[in-house]
Amino acid sequence: MTIRVNPYLTMNGNAKEAIHFYEKALDAKVLFISTFANQPENPQNPVPASVKDQVAHARIKIGEIELMFSDNFPVQPHQSGNQVAVCLSTNDVDTSKQFYEALQQDGQVNMPLQTTSFSPAYAMVTDKFGVTFKIYTEAQQ
Repeated sequence: MTIRVNPYLTMNGNAKEAIHFYEKALDAKVLFISTFANQPENPQNPVPASVKDQVAHARIKIGEIELMFSDNFPVQPHQSGNQVAVCLSTNDVDTSKQFYEALQQDGQVNMPLQTTSFSPAYAMVTDKFGVTFKIYTEAQQ
């Protein structure tokens, strides 16, 4: 089992621009990009056509660390100051479930643990101290 902690940046519709900027400015390597158009359709939360080309999840590597990105989903307002979260990455779904259950105690679930196009178990939780965690399970190859 592997566990990593990564900064996760939530952008206001300009994640691709930021990623390309960091490619040039910091010699970053793009590891993965998935757009909202790549996400499975959810009738309760349809993706507006205007954001389908925006980033649902991305990873870049700068030196020895990885940064993760996404654009804000349209129903979640973007607010300067809340665009950085801590991402707990693991390759084990059970570990992700344990993190999810523990962090939501007296906290707030922002996105329930679920399967996405980029992760078999992904969630967002703000803990009781106001720290937002994204729980990312790496897809098995």
